[in-house]
Amino acid sequence: MKKFTSLKSIPAYLPIVNIDTDMIIPKQFLKTIKRTGLGKNLFYEMRYDNDGKVIENFVLNKKPYNNSNILIAGNNFGCGSSREHAPWALLDFGITCVISTSYADIFYNNCFKNGILPIVLDEDKIKELSEYSNRQEEILVDLKDEKITYGNNEVSFKIDPFKKKCLMEGLDDIALSLEKSDKIKSFEDKLKIKKPWLFNDQS
Repeated sequence: MKKFTSLKSIPAYLPIVNIDTDMIIPKQFLKTIKRTGLGKNLFYEMRYDNDGKVIENFVLNKKPYNNSNILIAGNNFGCGSSREHAPWALLDFGITCVISTSYADIFYNNCFKNGILPIVLDEDKIKELSEYSNRQEEILVDLKDEKITYGNNEVSFKIDPFKKKCLMEGLDDIALSLEKSDKIKSFEDKLKIKKPWLFNDQS
């Protein structure tokens, strides 16, 4: 997983509440188990019409927002089903930070496991940041210091220390397990002595 320390980007503003995971990546695109290739289908039903043609006025279809790494969204982002394809699609599109007033718990936790920083801010701060999106000006997200800089202003945010460590060091669940490989091997060696029959070849 790519390390996350800081990020500067013009944010894309999507002021819609209750965006669920089916809106983020519709069910017809869940057949794959790969984390790549989903970006083109992100927000599919909002980005394309019934004939599959691009809807020009949708924010992520317009320059410079089609290259945004930061998404500012409405309340309760990522609700609905627990599909991990939702953060996969965001990440594959290039979005590595989402800012909202609240998230569904499962989606929120899945973001950290996939290298995306979900930030919770008050509604008034969301409105201030949205103006920088409208003016096509960059904002700076600093995970180490837990702050966002926009113009001459700063706003702080809070992140669980363990989740912060995982993002900054690029640690997903597999990498966290591998960090304990020595302890796992030591446990297995002791278990082989105490209960050798568990390791007998049954073939």
